[in-house]
Amino acid sequence: MAYEVKKTEEEWRAQLGEEQYAVLRQAATERAWTGELLDEEREGFYTCAGCGNELFRSGTKFESHCGWPSFYESVRPDAVELLEDHSHGMERTEVRCARCGGHLGHVFPDGFGTPTGNRYCMNSLSLSFTPEA
Repeated sequence: MAYEVKKTEEEWRAQLGEEQYAVLRQAATERAWTGELLDEEREGFYTCAGCGNELFRSGTKFESHCGWPSFYESVRPDAVELLEDHSHGMERTEVRCARCGGHLGHVFPDGFGTPTGNRYCMNSLSLSFTPEA
């Protein structure tokens, strides 16, 4: 996929901290229960920490007890890119920012009780939060 935001790895490293770079650009995962946005409950929106693309609204966030911020749908279907992920001996669906290709997390079809049945399990390090005024 051709991404709208393109930077060299050196530019990404200069913009992002070491941990954010590992998650967004190398598909690492932050440790469960450590993310700053896990317990965020204010109204607002979540954007890609790499490029500012709006990804999720606070109204779609729910407590999934998995240790990472969870949402049942993205703000728009074209806000994220979904890719098959067969790493670590698992079959999963990776979620990337459709604007810069940054790794956000994974989506699972186990969001029981949500309107979509999905659980977008996102890394806090991949996201920025902007509260509504």
